[in-house]
Amino acid sequence: MSKPDYYEVLGVARDASERDIKKAYKRLAMKYHPDRTAGNAELEAKFKEVKEAYEILTDSQKRQMYDQYGHAAFEQGGGAGHGGFGGAGDFGDIFGDVFGDIFGGGGGRRQSRQQRGADLRYNLELSLEEAVRGKEVDIQVPTWVSCKPCDGSGAKAGSKPKTCTTCHGAGQVQMRQGFFAVQQTCPTCQGTGQIISDPCNSCHGQGRVEKTKTLNVKIPAGVDTGDRVRLSGEGEAGAHGAPAGDLYVQVSVKEHPIFVRDGNNLYCEVPISFTTAALGGEIEVPTLDGRAKLKIPSESQTGKMFRMRGKGVKSVRSGAVGDLICKVVLETPVNLNERQKELLQEFEESMGENNGKNRPKAQGFFDGVKKFFDDLTK
Repeated sequence: MSKPDYYEVLGVARDASERDIKKAYKRLAMKYHPDRTAGNAELEAKFKEVKEAYEILTDSQKRQMYDQYGHAAFEQGGGAGHGGFGGAGDFGDIFGDVFGDIFGGGGGRRQSRQQRGADLRYNLELSLEEAVRGKEVDIQVPTWVSCKPCDGSGAKAGSKPKTCTTCHGAGQVQMRQGFFAVQQTCPTCQGTGQIISDPCNSCHGQGRVEKTKTLNVKIPAGVDTGDRVRLSGEGEAGAHGAPAGDLYVQVSVKEHPIFVRDGNNLYCEVPISFTTAALGGEIEVPTLDGRAKLKIPSESQTGKMFRMRGKGVKSVRSGAVGDLICKVVLETPVNLNERQKELLQEFEESMGENNGKNRPKAQGFFDGVKKFFDDLTK
């Protein structure tokens, strides 16, 4: 009895894409699956037919042979299998693509994925000067590194890991419950897909060992608290030769006794004398590059801001340079001797009472207070 055309069995065109073939197979397989047909021999045979057509047409080489030679290409045993349909493998063929994205597998046909090593974080504290100028520093990081004697395989030199016989290297097995199947990590190989029968004496089969390694880190100029430097592949080595994770050096900048940083700008408070504030003058202010001169105009009030352009921080991202903003604070003299007190008293008397010309803020304030109390008595 001649076999039906595989394309006709699945109800697809001869130029159908693999996606269309899989879609048609899932629909028919669910329709004819033995769990739903309750022992109907005719429908069971139909299910086998659908499964065989699917296995041929989703294999690019077999499909090419079938398109060229038809069923004759597989008459010598090279075609699709005709085993039983009740096993987990058959059921996984139907739903592997559906549940694979959720549970990480694809019906046991995909190779297991090595578990990449964990990323690490190293907290590095810098002074403001170090953060602004950049720094090259050596750090020590306790971590897992690849085992040298076995080259990370976990197997003793001269031997190799063997493919797990439970999951056949997939790293996952299917647990069937009624009509549904769920993929789980293989309990025999713990998801690695391999069994190490003769483990390495150094790492005891893990493929990695604990070690504190010293790394040289180049911190770029301009970093700030919260910035981090990524060292690719310097994290934990993965088990059984898997790739290593990354190391992130997290920057934290210590408080500075003079400057406060806000983005690329620096702020500082500069005390000035009463005389300098009233008459003006030139004072020295600190910058990260050394001392600088700042001109104070006469009649400057406490809290006035002066901007020194280009004296801030160079951005690590854009290269733009911020400013230094100096806030002058009037300092009241202390520890006065008797003569100094007399001079200040004479100065106060020379100003005259309620002299709004010399003290406009005070005059305005007291005028406002007087009006406030006058309004209360009305």
